[in-house]
Amino acid sequence: MKRRASGVAIVGAAALPVGRLSPRDSSLPIGLEQDVLSLLVHRTLAETGIGAAEVGSLVLTLPPPSTRQLGLATMLAAHLGLRCTGRIAEVVEMGITGGLAFDQAAADIALGYCNFALALGVNLDGHISAAEAANNGIRAVGDVDFQSPFGITPISWYAFDAARYMYETGATRRDLAAVAVKNRRHAMHNPLAQLRGRPLSESEVLAQRPIVEPLGLLDVPPRGEGAVVLLLASTDAARELGRPYLEVRGRGFAHDGFHQVGDRPHDMTDFVAARDAVAQALAAAGMALADIQLAELYAPCTITEILVTEALGISERGRGGADAAQGVTAVGGRLPVNTSGGCLSRGHPPSLTGLYGLLEVREQLLGFAGERQVKSAQRALHCCELGNYNAALVHVLELAA
Repeated sequence: MKRRASGVAIVGAAALPVGRLSPRDSSLPIGLEQDVLSLLVHRTLAETGIGAAEVGSLVLTLPPPSTRQLGLATMLAAHLGLRCTGRIAEVVEMGITGGLAFDQAAADIALGYCNFALALGVNLDGHISAAEAANNGIRAVGDVDFQSPFGITPISWYAFDAARYMYETGATRRDLAAVAVKNRRHAMHNPLAQLRGRPLSESEVLAQRPIVEPLGLLDVPPRGEGAVVLLLASTDAARELGRPYLEVRGRGFAHDGFHQVGDRPHDMTDFVAARDAVAQALAAAGMALADIQLAELYAPCTITEILVTEALGISERGRGGADAAQGVTAVGGRLPVNTSGGCLSRGHPPSLTGLYGLLEVREQLLGFAGERQVKSAQRALHCCELGNYNAALVHVLELAA
């Protein structure tokens, strides 16, 4: 069969709120991952009015080691009654995993292998102790010959970033705290957010106990679980559904050649990969940053959001925290960032964060975001990363006319 390239759209989505979804006692039943995802998939298909038999690809984020059903993607496809012609796969690569699942599902559609594809993931590892989770994190994302023996966690290298940035720019912990305050304000209006009960004050952020200096408790994300499903379609199939949809207009990827803190001297606070990937995606979309009306960025810590907004040109060097404090990157500002609440308040199940970010973009561009809605938003940028922003994957999305 001759295949032709196609445009790619997001036509449906469903998700659980991020938070503590499984009990701390691992002996208690927490539900099987395929059951949780099946409910969300059925909800998504019902929303769009398509049948399971029309789904040609299923790309799942690799579940954590604590998942009871191994080979979950194949099990889930059978559980749903899918007969895929594109692919069934589980993908993983640090924090970029959710974006990678989306990217692979989009590629199957763009290459003409299917008209509908699922990008989805589930993380139910809350019953694992914090110590075990930290050890798994060190081994998964650190260099076992250098970082892991010394207990250098992901938060540690973000703390290195913060210390260096503060030294070079004169920024203070108040500048970092402004990001946490802004993101909590956004999350208060997001029903999927993990931390949404009340606003934060700058003084409250500054008063928290240190995690890794200079980052305190509210500068870093809480542990979170979740499950999220995105349904992608060819633009032809999306038009036939007769419902509003988002179109993927541009895509960019870049790697800076380093692994986390790196084994050669380089500027850890200059996120080269993010800058290059965004430039690629905007060029592919035929847009400039000025055309973008909101950005959902993978930023596990306050300093990470500051550095990536500066790398992308949203803020000038040394101004990321001040722009958050002054509302430049808040809803109502020049270019709102992390309207979902971001990793800090929406929550951060690491392998799913990219998918939750894309879901927020969909909510915003379709006008479903309620009190956190960016007025008349039609174009958005989504970015996720691996390592210390050693690599970045960016998509530009637009509300279809």
